[in-house]
Amino acid sequence: MKIVQVEKALEKCYNLYMNYEQIFKNIDDILWKESGCSNELDYVEQTSWILFLKYLDDLESERSDEYELQGKEYKRIIKEEFRWNNWACPKNAKGEIDHKNAMTGDDLTNFVNLKLFPYLKNFKTTAATPDTLEYKIGEIFFELKNKIVSGYNMREILNYADDLHFQTTTDKHEMSHLYESKIHKMGNAGRNGGEYYTPRPLIRTIVKVVNPKIGNTIYDGACGSAGFLCEAFNYLNEKANTVDQKQTLQKSTFYGKEKKGLAYIIGIMNMIFHGVEAPNIQHTNTLAEDLAQIQQRDRKDIILANPPFGGKERSEIQQNFPIKTGETAYLFMEHFIKMLKAGGKAGVVIKNTFLSNMDNASIALRRELLENCDLHTILDLPSGVFTGAGVKTVVLFFEKGKPTEKIWYYQLNLSRNLGKTNPLSEEDLSGFVELQKTFSHSENSWSLDVKDLTPETLDLSVKNPNKKEERSFREPSAIIAEMQELNKQADSVLKELGSTTLTDRRN
Repeated sequence: MKIVQVEKALEKCYNLYMNYEQIFKNIDDILWKESGCSNELDYVEQTSWILFLKYLDDLESERSDEYELQGKEYKRIIKEEFRWNNWACPKNAKGEIDHKNAMTGDDLTNFVNLKLFPYLKNFKTTAATPDTLEYKIGEIFFELKNKIVSGYNMREILNYADDLHFQTTTDKHEMSHLYESKIHKMGNAGRNGGEYYTPRPLIRTIVKVVNPKIGNTIYDGACGSAGFLCEAFNYLNEKANTVDQKQTLQKSTFYGKEKKGLAYIIGIMNMIFHGVEAPNIQHTNTLAEDLAQIQQRDRKDIILANPPFGGKERSEIQQNFPIKTGETAYLFMEHFIKMLKAGGKAGVVIKNTFLSNMDNASIALRRELLENCDLHTILDLPSGVFTGAGVKTVVLFFEKGKPTEKIWYYQLNLSRNLGKTNPLSEEDLSGFVELQKTFSHSENSWSLDVKDLTPETLDLSVKNPNKKEERSFREPSAIIAEMQELNKQADSVLKELGSTTLTDRRN
């Protein structure tokens, strides 16, 4: 009997997913024809604000029903005129869309641009505090612009969106999968879309190894599409058995910061679809904060992050950090070390050149990490993990509060090349997860004593002592990417030398 019930439940989930997937496809097809939208980033952005308003209407309806059962009256956030069933999809007596009274064409776009968006933007100034849903509404619509020029296209999209629902756990689960799929496609689309997507199998593996607990505060200062925060929520939500624990996950566990407007919106939406009603994500430039101003109350128990590769920061931003460097990822590393509580744990993705660069900033940052944290694990990833990035990366696992004595390395050696059609899987990383529990040695894993490092350079390069011979061939894209990276490093060193020489002459 139970097997039959499970099969029926799985069939229901599958049918729901296929139905929702078709709706997403239909919306994308319309946006493809829309003159105001030109790529996957636009598709995600425009789909997001429409889905958010449908989600908001379902949430308010659900809360209203709950209050009514308790004999209370629920005061809705959104005024009558701006509720989904009044402007987007008015219904007739049968509960079907009232096509006679549903706005379309210029009437619809004028309402959205001149009334709806200004009304929703205003929540940013009228909300009581930044951690409320009202403030998130204001933030989202303060950042967004409607790019759907045709009111007829918008009418079609709204009609499709009306068939999406957010009331049940199953609804939200399927929506989160589909939204993640859109973010993935956006990342694969090139341009700057890849900034927002870290492969989910890698994130889930990092979360498993760091192993956060309910009650920990979890932080990502470069959260992008909030993939780390979403996967950490999934991981802990399965362990939350009480109302208090679930409330803790909703209100006081996950914290993020994001500089870019579109990424901020996508991150908020992604967390909402995963089940966090009012995500604690701030739209701010994390690196603009003076490191000296971070207090104990600001620090977090867990940091999970993949800071941007290859970014460069202005000199005024660098003044916020004791170790001066233009490399964005390195400044984030300084920030993360400062933001961790004593005993706090981190899993951070970074370019593998961090381990071996010989410029002053790189050496100083490695020294800072090794002296103030226990860098217990380095996971060396192959090329192709990040689609289109063309760089090799490592994951640093560390705990703050005691110096590093021994580092356990794991080199992920796969028998295939990774790419768009052959992505990284959790199964690929299962051996790493198992061996890391006991820091066991194998063909792909070994340990390094910090006392054996050259003190002047602290070179942490991945050098597998068990590897008999290097692979004969590498992907051309990987070779070109490495050459470009070496050229950048050379330019940086030459600039530094030129600056030093000029200063010496002046003195």
